[in-house]
Amino acid sequence: MAPWLPLALLTALCLAFYNFFIKLASGHVAPAVGAVVLQLVAAALGAAWLFRLKLQGQPITLTKAGLGLAVLAGLGVGLAEILTFVVFQRGVPSSVGTPVIVGGSVLLTALLGLGLLRESLSLAQAGGLLCIVVGIALLARGQ
Repeated sequence: MAPWLPLALLTALCLAFYNFFIKLASGHVAPAVGAVVLQLVAAALGAAWLFRLKLQGQPITLTKAGLGLAVLAGLGVGLAEILTFVVFQRGVPSSVGTPVIVGGSVLLTALLGLGLLRESLSLAQAGGLLCIVVGIALLARGQ
């Protein structure tokens, strides 16, 4: 087993909880409020992790490019969170909305990697992306 796979699967579990709880919260809070609360909690968790690393004496890398790219990622995730609340407020089931959003994200990220970063895919990996496209089309079809 690849050494990164268990951590990636744990990350997937965390993202599953993230999407599930956004779905549950979407009927009880305005999208902007939900996104702000979510980000405040995430920022507090990140700050605690950073503080822990600092206490352990681990080096904290910070470059202008890294900071700028993190800001762009923050803009993307902030907008994605607000829009996810809006999607779920419109009554889309979690079992449909989440796979379309996450699958679409995976597909678009792969295309960005291929086009801008000049990454490559094996035939099997390209087939996997094609399955995502077909899956998104089938899921969205009934809605």
